Amino acid sequence: MTPSTERHPFEPFLPEGARILFLGSFPPQPKRWSMPFFYPNWTNDFWRICGLLYHGDKDWFAVPGEKRFDMERVQQFCREEGLALYDTACEVRRLMDNASDKSLEVVEATDIPALLARIPQCRALVTTGQKATDVIVATFGCDEPPMGGSVPLTIGGRALAFWRMPSTSRAYPAPLERKALAYKALFDAV
Repeated sequence: MTPSTERHPFEPFLPEGARILFLGSFPPQPKRWSMPFFYPNWTNDFWRICGLLYHGDKDWFAVPGEKRFDMERVQQFCREEGLALYDTACEVRRLMDNASDKSLEVVEATDIPALLARIPQCRALVTTGQKATDVIVATFGCDEPPMGGSVPLTIGGRALAFWRMPSTSRAYPAPLERKALAYKALFDAV
């Protein structure tokens, strides 16, 4: 029996003035969320990396005493820093009962040019894992950036830097500090 498909549960987060578009693969199942927003899994390090780099505190976005992130604080940070968020798939089939990229079959890829049309100041497209990177490479026929690096990419006449960052999932076996160094290079460059 073929598993059913899932539509993306979130609308793209595209704040005015966004300079960077972060693209993961697809959110985990709702039972794993600590908040109804991007990178919602409590064990995902994306918001810890941002807290460490921008505020010197990996727990900056955590709600004290709880295993969840403060969604309002996260969204305000993204607006202030010009960070847009979505995923490379808007419909998937989970082949196993988990959030692993290896168990996701992309049924419908996201219309990246449509997202970029809504954030005209964006100059960097960033993937946060291998599945997301594979979708961009397959969709646009571009080179795959080195881990923690970028390659030029033109979409709809707009020149972008396409960055490939380490996955922020704890399944990616690298210390938080090492992942943060790769993200620091991105933020410094953009």
